[in-house]
Amino acid sequence: MIQVRDFRDVEAQPAVEGVTKRVVIGPEEGAPTFNMRVFEVQPGHASPHHSHWWEHEVFVLSGRGLVCTDQGDVPISHGSTVFVPGGEMHQFQNTGGDVLRFLCLVPQEWLQEFAVSRAEGVEKPEA
Repeated sequence: MIQVRDFRDVEAQPAVEGVTKRVVIGPEEGAPTFNMRVFEVQPGHASPHHSHWWEHEVFVLSGRGLVCTDQGDVPISHGSTVFVPGGEMHQFQNTGGDVLRFLCLVPQEWLQEFAVSRAEGVEKPEA
């Protein structure tokens, strides 16, 4: 069944100091493979500098900031799209005076085995 709701109807959960996350689409909504999350980073705050197996697809809704990578810092703002491959160190910093808000799409945890096998060059068998 198609579901429509305002993202603000989902309670924001603290991620780290100055950063909240809302899982607006995920397993609880019946999504079988991906999660859509809305992050809000307060001015002067940032996500942790980290990496993990999954990729991110990010769309910046509002605010200004930086994506900090091992290759350098890249400015982002309203309308920016960001692809973070799995295994890449990254951080989202708010450098502006307003909230940095972005959508972040990630695969669900159960896909880790497939993603790791693919990264190692092992093809998934045909069904």
